[in-house]
Amino acid sequence: MGQQTGRTVFFVSDRTGISVETLGRGLLSQFEGMEFNQIALPFIDTEDKARAAVAQINAVAATGERPLVFSTQVRPELGAILKTCQGLYLDFFAAFMGALETELRQVSSHSIGLSHGLHDEQRYDTRIDAVNFALSCDDGIGIQSYAAADVIVVGVSRSGKTPTCLYLAMQYGVRAANYPLTEDDFEHQRLPAALSAHRARLVGLTITPERLQQIRQERRPNSPYAALAQCQYEARQLQTLLAREQIRSLDSTHMSIEEIAASIVHEMGLVRRR
Repeated sequence: MGQQTGRTVFFVSDRTGISVETLGRGLLSQFEGMEFNQIALPFIDTEDKARAAVAQINAVAATGERPLVFSTQVRPELGAILKTCQGLYLDFFAAFMGALETELRQVSSHSIGLSHGLHDEQRYDTRIDAVNFALSCDDGIGIQSYAAADVIVVGVSRSGKTPTCLYLAMQYGVRAANYPLTEDDFEHQRLPAALSAHRARLVGLTITPERLQQIRQERRPNSPYAALAQCQYEARQLQTLLAREQIRSLDSTHMSIEEIAASIVHEMGLVRRR
């Protein structure tokens, strides 16, 4: 194993690890300036796999500071094995399950995979329908379907519109379209005709020129598209247009896709489709 800087963090789960990574990273985000080497160990669902995970954690512990181990284990026997590791073991389920069982006066099922399974087929179908809608109305296409959209995200190229719409679809079942505003729109300083009829469902994503240049530079290095002057022009014109048309907006510069999506749901008063 090569030399690493920063504290090592393991995310251990009996299934995909989505929940434990979300919870764990949320906690780690509160420790600004610290670096973390993040290692995911999903599908630890047998005793042999649990022992192998312990061995991997202990190998890291032997080379420096003890690692942090976030876990979501519903089976007590697997949790007991993992708890023997030489890291700081934090089991989210164990922390709350006992109190819930007491309050609800019922023993939990200890069944693996219920939170991400297909036990709610209608909710799953709703999310897939929303994803298909987002893909069919991405980047200005499918404008004939805008009447069926819950929200239409507008902004300049590379401001986070597409991933935000897909996240809204996957996590909230929200039908989200997105439309790129271009130099032609800025020249006329008015909304494109395709958007005017749907003003109430519009939300703009603004971004600082410096962050926009950084993102575009990764996509098209040293191109006019990524030039700081171009980014400054587009960012300034976008804010002017949104203000003139009185379109609500969010500054996406320092926000994750998850935060942008949650803010849109809150600001627009959208309801998660189940």
